[in-house]
Amino acid sequence: MHPTAIIDPSAVLADDVEVGPYSIIGPEVEIGAGTWIGPHVVITKLTKIGTGNKIYQFASVGEDCQDKKYAGEPTRLVIGNNNVIREGCAIHRGTVQDQGVTIIGDNNLLMTCVHIAHDCVIGNHTIIASDAAIAGHVKIDDFAIVGGASAVHQFCHIGAHAMCGGATYLAKDVPAYLMVNGNPAESHGLNLEGLKRRGFSDEVLRELRQAYKTVYRKGLRLQDALTELEQQTASPELQLFIDSIKNSTRGIVR
Repeated sequence: MHPTAIIDPSAVLADDVEVGPYSIIGPEVEIGAGTWIGPHVVITKLTKIGTGNKIYQFASVGEDCQDKKYAGEPTRLVIGNNNVIREGCAIHRGTVQDQGVTIIGDNNLLMTCVHIAHDCVIGNHTIIASDAAIAGHVKIDDFAIVGGASAVHQFCHIGAHAMCGGATYLAKDVPAYLMVNGNPAESHGLNLEGLKRRGFSDEVLRELRQAYKTVYRKGLRLQDALTELEQQTASPELQLFIDSIKNSTRGIVR
């Protein structure tokens, strides 16, 4: 611990946690082994951080949310393991109107000045690029990528392995595997390069391409496209695509 760091007596830090100059660790904060806290970081309260994380200068972690309904309830923030949270990020705790907790999984990269609002659920291995603004109640699934300066509306759901290009405005859900871009966002095919890098087989890629054509190229109503997809025997990967459409609550980007 740097001598200028301020650690609340109720905070619980593993023995090897490093806390840099002028950082503040607030009440009821837990920080796991191997985590590095840089200079000028504020971790406000009621936050649990796992192992092996790196949090860079001027990040604000576990602050009260900006929802006007918030009335000081003891909501929480839970961050998993091996995340990198770069300079100037702001991550807020949850609200009692939802589950009362904001959740960030493992192995995520939040680039500079990313905002994660109350009640978001971020999966594992995601990348959220600089200046992206993720509004309240958003869910981002594993391996998704959100481009820099993008804005994601409340309650949107970004499916696994999807990619949102830079400066995207997203007001609808993004099915798994898609690439979307624009204001408002439009589909630009599958994130094939990302899927290849993650070891998806040629057979699965062919199946997903055909499913994409069914939903996006045949001119079918969405329900008719889903009916056609559900009539075939689906691999787990295709079923994930189907489920990400069926479970949408805001409509999907098309």
